[in-house]
Amino acid sequence: MEENKKKTQKNLLKTSILLSMMALVALTAVTVAWFSIADNARVRTMSLELITGVDLRMDLDPHETIEEYVKTLTFEDISQRILEEKGFSMEEVPLEPVTTSDYKRFTYENGAVVDLAGGAYLEFTLHFMGEKDMLVHLTEENSSEDEVDGTAVNSKNPELPQAMRIAFTADGKTTVYDPGEKRGEDLFLFSLKKEEDKEVQVHIWLEGTDPACTDALRNADYEIRLRFDGTDLDGKPFSQEQTGDED
Repeated sequence: MEENKKKTQKNLLKTSILLSMMALVALTAVTVAWFSIADNARVRTMSLELITGVDLRMDLDPHETIEEYVKTLTFEDISQRILEEKGFSMEEVPLEPVTTSDYKRFTYENGAVVDLAGGAYLEFTLHFMGEKDMLVHLTEENSSEDEVDGTAVNSKNPELPQAMRIAFTADGKTTVYDPGEKRGEDLFLFSLKKEEDKEVQVHIWLEGTDPACTDALRNADYEIRLRFDGTDLDGKPFSQEQTGDED
């Protein structure tokens, strides 16, 4: 009886040690994922371009008619709007590693809530309008063989795109684009009614919990290009419809 009791205690001790070691490993893994927030470890130098496809337009403000919207928004357009609304310059303030569970409240590794005006992540609003009823997707495909304009996050540091996240919130639903995620099709974002404005909130951040978000990203640069394309309600590209009509 006494011997069984000792064995039980010994097994409990082993289990306790094993669980403690597992917890330590998990904690270490999380700690390693976040790169330090010291000034010399932030991500610097960015480029941002937004492009729309056939029968689709966008802008930073809502308009009455589709002719008032544009096909392309540049880094300068968005940077100026963020400076006006948030009070910081995208050219001067680098991103910092943060995380979120609801795409509204972002926090640092220590749980402290991020001040949006600090520039650790980006938030801005886009307005879309279509010439037809359509489904809007984010596409990594180029518009033609002669163009390189598909959605992409590029950097001289190959690890950086793995840690980047871009979220689109419309109609109470949020869809996240993860450049490191392999997908076989375009990413559906929202639907549009013909010539009706759609407001979409955009967030761009470095996901601190991603395994790629380490000190290897120190002083990295990055380039973001987002191309939005529309399909009919059955998912067929309008460009294909037009080709079929010509045939």
